[in-house]
Amino acid sequence: MNTSKLRVIIVEDEYHSRETLKGFLETYCPETEILDTASQVAEAVKKITHHRPDLVFLDIELQTGTGFEVLQQVTDLDFHLIFTTAFEHYAIQAIKFSSIDYLLKPIDLDELIAAVAKAKKRVQSQSRQSLLENLLQNMLGGSSEFKKICLSTAEGIEFIPTREILYCEANGSYTDFHLVDKRKLVVSKNFKEYENLLGDFNFMRVHNSFLINLGEVKKYVRSEGGYIVMNNEKQVAISGTKKEEFLRRMGI
Repeated sequence: MNTSKLRVIIVEDEYHSRETLKGFLETYCPETEILDTASQVAEAVKKITHHRPDLVFLDIELQTGTGFEVLQQVTDLDFHLIFTTAFEHYAIQAIKFSSIDYLLKPIDLDELIAAVAKAKKRVQSQSRQSLLENLLQNMLGGSSEFKKICLSTAEGIEFIPTREILYCEANGSYTDFHLVDKRKLVVSKNFKEYENLLGDFNFMRVHNSFLINLGEVKKYVRSEGGYIVMNNEKQVAISGTKKEEFLRRMGI
């Protein structure tokens, strides 16, 4: 690999968007080298396979299919990926869940420069293929309980099934993940972000500092203002404004 340049392929079916991104990269991201562009699924698969780029900008919605179909058909997912899309729709949650970067169109120059800088740092990471494989599994898999969330810790990147999370606890600008196997993972993203990501996976924020897996609740104690006991015996406070929703969701 040329260590001085990120070798780039752009997959975008709109001519104006494709040329604008090319111009931005050539002018403001000198650490990139544009190898080729593609506008269709089959063409993208062929060119990614041939060039083996370091970084791919991939439009989610192409006229001949989707960016996810491109990823399914590329046999070697050994590259960094930045999605581009004009729509903040359902796919964005899966992308965030898998810790993949994305840019909303029209692309903001500052966001592009930041994403390329992040790619430059991560492009030699051994985990980039795992990130893309996890994304496809989450997008195409079955039950939500088997979906895995990508968590970046000081030690590396872990892919944790949502069903194995007991609860999340706010820890300043970090979030502590407490798992059913008794491990605690300290993740360098704030609590609010995970509240949004896990909300559709049977998790509920019951207190300013706690986001719990409702499937791991052992009991609810009404005394002392009310509190929740998790399966690991952890006692979790519940805010007064959250009690009614919690009891409803637990069928109490």
